Amino acid sequence: MKELAADVLVVGGGLGGVAAALAALRAGRTVVLTEEYDWLGGQLTSQAVPPDEHSWVEQFGVTASYRALRDGIRDYYRRYYPLTDAARRWTHLNPGAGGVSRLCHEPAVAKAVLEAMLQPYRGGGRLTVLQPWTATGAETDGDRVTAVTGRHRDSHEQTTVTARYVLDATETGELLPLTGTEYVTGFESQDDTGEPSAPPVAQPGNMQAVSVCFAIDHVDGDHTIDRPDAYGFWRAYAPPFWGGPLLSWRSPHPRTLEISERSFTPNPDDDPVGVVADQRLDPGDANLWTFRRIAARNLFTPGAYASDITLVNWPMIDYFESPVIDVPDAAEHLARARELSMSVLYWLQTEAPRPDGGTGFPGLRLRGDVTGSRDGLAQAPYIRESRRILADYTVVEQDLSYAVRGDKGSVAYPDSVGVGMYRIDLHPSTGGDTYIDVPSSPFQIPLGALLPRRVENLLPAAKNLGTTHITNGCYRLHPVEWNIGEAAGALAAFCLDETDRGRRTTPRAVRDDPARLAAFQSRLTAGGVELAWPDVTGY
Repeated sequence: MKELAADVLVVGGGLGGVAAALAALRAGRTVVLTEEYDWLGGQLTSQAVPPDEHSWVEQFGVTASYRALRDGIRDYYRRYYPLTDAARRWTHLNPGAGGVSRLCHEPAVAKAVLEAMLQPYRGGGRLTVLQPWTATGAETDGDRVTAVTGRHRDSHEQTTVTARYVLDATETGELLPLTGTEYVTGFESQDDTGEPSAPPVAQPGNMQAVSVCFAIDHVDGDHTIDRPDAYGFWRAYAPPFWGGPLLSWRSPHPRTLEISERSFTPNPDDDPVGVVADQRLDPGDANLWTFRRIAARNLFTPGAYASDITLVNWPMIDYFESPVIDVPDAAEHLARARELSMSVLYWLQTEAPRPDGGTGFPGLRLRGDVTGSRDGLAQAPYIRESRRILADYTVVEQDLSYAVRGDKGSVAYPDSVGVGMYRIDLHPSTGGDTYIDVPSSPFQIPLGALLPRRVENLLPAAKNLGTTHITNGCYRLHPVEWNIGEAAGALAAFCLDETDRGRRTTPRAVRDDPARLAAFQSRLTAGGVELAWPDVTGY
């Protein structure tokens, strides 16, 4: 068995994991970073989800390093892609001109930029990346994690990593059960949290849907895939709250729950530079083709792209038949989620109603080259809801709900380690619940939500911090996950620095000691982490 050692071990190479590694590396620490899939970047790359961001992302409300990622993506397009002159001049270039985000882009570009951000530390020998690698076990000593063991997917080589701090940046909080760290899943009860949207009784098995996304374009010819084995099941599937079959242009509107019909027009002859993606004004999902479009052909020189490319992360691919966390048949349900996505594609190609009265779009072509996968779908499922630590402080709905807080804004935390903003956006869940999508106020990330109640040197660095099922809905998005990871990595480095200077410090001691907390927050702000919002109103 191979053995490695580092100051900080980051398990999970999604956005939170990369941000955590970068923060610790910038502070001079050695890091081992692991990732289960072929691409670093998680929801932005291997899960193929364009960034869901708030309305002020171009001005404020994200960390400096996240802004560097966004700027790097735009610079990559300007340097390597055949953009039109108008696109090249577009300050806030949106390569896909999608309605969901001001920066819809191809996943491989984000992967390249993330790799470039990490490369100096790999070259310098302070960063080791284990990939594709999955944690399989852990060793503990009292309230400390001492080592994590895992296996390479292809070679099956086992590696044990010892580290002074261990950060769980996995998509599902995989280290929590492996290390015996106390955690929760699913809905908490209203008696426990006081949340207006919580049920009266806790429902730990009731979790948000997972989705397996995929990219498509529309070109000449018939690109219809073979009929999936499960197609008959999914074609007939009609959730009780859906208003009809799942495979349909009709579905509940997330914000109103009224049954609404979306349009689908491949390759509209629109002006991409004129697209203003702002979910405060419009969720952007009326036309599913442009909703998550990641390459708008009219932004590139004629002939460079035969078609737009759009990313399918639509209501009909949500798999809510069963949770995939803490169940014995998780692999089976993830496989069924992939079957659902393939069935959606087959329905689009063969039976989907067209505006001209016909059915099917056989010109739709699965673009597995865009997602970097063998079967054409995203490499990894989009996991919206993770295991979550039992934390020193748990963020609850009434901390940030606009309906509760109104013009007062969200609760101000004295131990803030960052900021975020998104609506409380919960997809249908495995207990049969429909959408919960309500306005929120711009919020802070409290340090107490990063502290497990017992374990001293394990920190959450992704969606597994101390939120509830409800507040996870707005803490799970791209820039918030990045900020969580960056704060966790910086906290580990800060505690190591203090301890190495003879002032033994733990994460909890940082929160409990006003002087240490102020020093840590000063380090964060010096590194470009915003701790509070200007005077803006939620939506």
